[in-house]
Amino acid sequence: MTKKLFNKFYLSLVFFVSPSTSFAANNWQMGYNQSVTSVMDDIVHLHDRILIPIIVAISVFVLFLLLYSVIRFRASKNPIPSKTSHNTFIEILWTVIPCLILIVIAVPSFRLLYKQDVIPKADVTIKATGYQWYWGYEYPDQNIAFEANMIETKNLKPNQPRLLETDNHVVVPVGKVVKVLITANDVLHAWALPSFGVKRDAVPGRINETWFKAEKEGVYYGQCSELCGSRHAFMPITVRVVSEKQYNEWLKEAKAKLAKYPENNVIAENLIKEKK
Repeated sequence: MTKKLFNKFYLSLVFFVSPSTSFAANNWQMGYNQSVTSVMDDIVHLHDRILIPIIVAISVFVLFLLLYSVIRFRASKNPIPSKTSHNTFIEILWTVIPCLILIVIAVPSFRLLYKQDVIPKADVTIKATGYQWYWGYEYPDQNIAFEANMIETKNLKPNQPRLLETDNHVVVPVGKVVKVLITANDVLHAWALPSFGVKRDAVPGRINETWFKAEKEGVYYGQCSELCGSRHAFMPITVRVVSEKQYNEWLKEAKAKLAKYPENNVIAENLIKEKK
């Protein structure tokens, strides 16, 4: 009976403390964005099911020890101070138990880090370049390049979020591996999309890599996550995940409107005609 009550109390405490439960509010919530990748699923699991229970358990245990020590060893009950110098058993415990806790945290953490850093074969490659204060994007395999600037509040359309909407979206197909090459043109930036579990620094003169595979269609938002100047808060990231058919239609339109080197498209079209 006591064990059942403890389990109920423990579960209720975990769900109360965790910010990512179903009880969290949708607007102004304190917690993670909706997860749409397996990497973000693993991040949420590590946080909610491993770290939070361990943190709560340690905090409650330490609080109990503090209260017990204050009450049990108060001056009125112990006029003669204890002369105990050490306790071998307790010293072994407080060495072994933290090591076991660290192992429990380390195993899923290393598995997650490996999953984040080892990039599968990419279906789509995108290059993101940070500028003060906007993002530039290229699809190197498709000869497409464009800039994405934040839409000012006065120009927003209904249902477009303030400080997050951009004039051009990064468009990717659902269920496909997207590799992102990230760099910067001036100062340090960071390309971050919480729903994808992605954050990589954009460093001038260096290219960092990351990847994601979005499993749900929709529009997802991120922001520059490295302080980069006076308008750091005004360089959002907008990614639109669409079906493969819609993606191919967008590619066709983007090649006509957003070609980095228009002459390359003409050459490619001529080669196709010659082959026919």
